[in-house]
Amino acid sequence: MLKSFYQKNTIEAGIDEAGRGCYAGPVFAAAVILPKDYKNKRLNDSKKITASLRDELRVEIEKDAISFCVASIDHTEIDQINILQATYKAMHQAIAGLNKIPELLLIDGNRFKKHASIPHVCIVKGDASFLSRSEEHTSELQSRQYL
Repeated sequence: MLKSFYQKNTIEAGIDEAGRGCYAGPVFAAAVILPKDYKNKRLNDSKKITASLRDELRVEIEKDAISFCVASIDHTEIDQINILQATYKAMHQAIAGLNKIPELLLIDGNRFKKHASIPHVCIVKGDASFLSRSEEHTSELQSRQYL
């Protein structure tokens, strides 16, 4: 079972990206804040669930989330600033799009460009550890609907 939170009394936002490994196209990032008591037994790392289940979970996440945002950087800008910087930019845009300010960012991965005012923790394989990371990842993988 995935953990519900990293720090109990903190508003946490899970952050992840999709599309960094592609040769062409945009990179996406999503941020999600879930209720501390949120439970969903069907959630897991998005690479371990079917596309149809990802579609179902995306709808549930969007309905149940305190706040969520999906952002993207197009291929033209990726070519100008590079894929890593584009990933960071998309992550920061997703954070900025939240309607509630988190107190801690849970980043799925081993690096992140520091946010101006919100501390972060990088968690390798975080999408298989925490609900906010797994759900966020599921949501952002479906982000092409937002284009």
